[in-house]
Amino acid sequence: MQRVPLPSTAPAARFERAERIRFSHCDPAGIVFYPQYYVLFNGLVEDWVSEGLGIPYAQLIGARRIGLPTVRVETDFRAISRMGDEVVFGLQVERLGGHSITLLTDCRGADGVLRVASRSVIVSTSLDSHRTLPVPDELRAAIDRFQSRR
Repeated sequence: MQRVPLPSTAPAARFERAERIRFSHCDPAGIVFYPQYYVLFNGLVEDWVSEGLGIPYAQLIGARRIGLPTVRVETDFRAISRMGDEVVFGLQVERLGGHSITLLTDCRGADGVLRVASRSVIVSTSLDSHRTLPVPDELRAAIDRFQSRR
């Protein structure tokens, strides 16, 4: 089994968001039910687009009808998170392609210990035709600015 590489130790532009693990994230064992990480990572992507890139995600989806669905995801679960834990979710751009963006996302405990590492590919699509689109110029320029914050 191939493992998801950890983000590089070289300085890279990174978007982070602190989060408290809530009851709704957990299973009866009191730990995060693994699909909830995907919900949390999706929220991180939305926040990154809106706050990190300065492009209102709701406007991208609603008014502009441009979607960014996940088409591939690979995840390593390294350590558990429990209700009440303070964690930090992080995002880095690994690759910006013509129609797709490869993201490295992770979750770390307050102690910095890696709990989950994931690589995902999102694709720019028309929400009307459901066909791929080139990454919009405005989004590409914002990602370039984000990546240059090293």
